[in-house]
Amino acid sequence: MTPVPGTALQQHTAEIQDGGHVDVLIVGAGVSGIGAAHHLRDRFPDRSFVILDAQDDRGGTWWTHRYPGVRSDSDLFTYGYRHKPWRGPSIAAGKEILAYLDEVIDENDLDQHIRYRHRVTAARWSTEDRRWTVEVTREDTGQVLRFTTDFLWMCHGYYNHAEPYQPQWSGMDRFQGSVVHPQSWPEDLDHSGKRVVVIGSGSTASTLIPALAETAEHVTMLQRSPSYYFAPPVTHELAVTLRALDIPEEWTHEILRRQYVSQQHWLTRMSREAPDELHTFLIESMRPLLPEGFDIEKHFTPRYRPWQQRIAVVPDGDLFAALREGKASIVTDTIEEFTENSIRVGSGEEIEADIVVTATGFNLSAFGDVAFTVDGEPVDFTQRVTWRGIMISGVPNMAYVFGYFRHSWTLRVDLVTDLVDRLHRHMQDKGATVVVPTLRPEDTDMEIRPWSDPENFNAGYVMRSQHVLFKQGDREPWVHMLEHEQEREILPKADLDDGSLVYR
Repeated sequence: MTPVPGTALQQHTAEIQDGGHVDVLIVGAGVSGIGAAHHLRDRFPDRSFVILDAQDDRGGTWWTHRYPGVRSDSDLFTYGYRHKPWRGPSIAAGKEILAYLDEVIDENDLDQHIRYRHRVTAARWSTEDRRWTVEVTREDTGQVLRFTTDFLWMCHGYYNHAEPYQPQWSGMDRFQGSVVHPQSWPEDLDHSGKRVVVIGSGSTASTLIPALAETAEHVTMLQRSPSYYFAPPVTHELAVTLRALDIPEEWTHEILRRQYVSQQHWLTRMSREAPDELHTFLIESMRPLLPEGFDIEKHFTPRYRPWQQRIAVVPDGDLFAALREGKASIVTDTIEEFTENSIRVGSGEEIEADIVVTATGFNLSAFGDVAFTVDGEPVDFTQRVTWRGIMISGVPNMAYVFGYFRHSWTLRVDLVTDLVDRLHRHMQDKGATVVVPTLRPEDTDMEIRPWSDPENFNAGYVMRSQHVLFKQGDREPWVHMLEHEQEREILPKADLDDGSLVYR
């Protein structure tokens, strides 16, 4: 149908402006996107690229999370990049991580390639044109841009920045205090001298509570069920020894990186091979850090085996210190309702509060909620399977980065970028411009499994999102969520000509 002059359709069409063409378009300027851009510049210096991010600045999670005490829950020697030595303490605050990312951006001259406040809304692949057309909305002006690219690299992270998971409880509307979610922390919220209740027991809660307890009247952790905790030192004693010897930072970084990788591998293997022993190790390592007579069975004994959900890191045991000093306490119970000034739990106890922090988690986002089409057909990712946790069946020239649950996210960023760069080189050698993950004849009887096996990893945010995420198979290369110990051997040797990738 030909639009009538002056109609909204024609006006909208006229507003779309050409954003230009690049060889590679990266979505996301967090640790994944910055890492991907570094490797791309290093290995393919002649290829053009742009990084698009909906936020006002770089960093992803480290930019959007502003709550008190925000810090890494992984050591920075493995959370930092392989190529970029980390020079600070093992566990670092959000601002320190942003400063590290700024150095990577400066050293690689990436600023000129990043477009902030650019939200990707649609991505359309055309086999005829052998390229993606990507529609982007400027968050500051509302302007719509249209980019084209030969290869789309989704480095958007894994959760919805705008809509955190916020349960609703009876009576919340009559509560007279403030209710805040860590993901959207108000800059002007003053908790000094206030009674604070933090609902939750995971990494965010255990980070918030020691920070809030410094000035609050009292902080109560209200949890439905306990989590596992591990209390490593903020600075590894080996780092102190190495730095005292004044050896190059690159050596210290590599030695500490290997030390932490080894520790993570041990914890993961123990969780699989000897979960009861690991449970005892974690519980007993907490016991001397808790107040005398503390009911560890009730408040710190989870219902699941170790590493079925994340083990929360409490550096130097700061959460336990707040409990010992009486600045914080724990209530393990269910929430019945909110009153005007408190939360009533299942036992009938009322916990008085001026501020309630709902550290209840987040919602996963499937590829940034971008509307994908391939040759005019909408892509239903729930009907697709992953290729090695890097590409999606039937979706050409698109890769994504998803890190580890049990190890530092960035360990996988390095491995994925290695493989994607190898794939680009392989396509170049074959004279191919298109690559499509495609099920082989021997895969026709393959069992299709959920995105995450509950027996493997069953955190609430994962289980809540199973229905919107892609699937996996029962064999390589259609599986994902393997451990770093496996993938550091598998991915560098992955056969790019085993028939699961079709080149054109």
